[in-house]
Amino acid sequence: MMVDPAEAEQAAIRSAMKPVAEIMEEIGWQTRLADLSEQQVLTLIEVAVTGYQDALREYIAANPTVDPEVPF
Repeated sequence: MMVDPAEAEQAAIRSAMKPVAEIMEEIGWQTRLADLSEQQVLTLIEVAVTGYQDALREYIAANPTVDPEVPF
């Protein structure tokens, strides 16, 4: 769990939900996490992290006064 995520981080987490939900739709919402294959778990993690990073990049691009080197 993130400690005190910034507003941009919270928004990025919400943005990552859509691609994760799309993968879960493919897998099946009734599938227990314990029943996922290693590849399915890796795909979920990759999609979540990529969605999060993409959302933060978009935030930085839309807010030029934000220092892109400052971690959120």
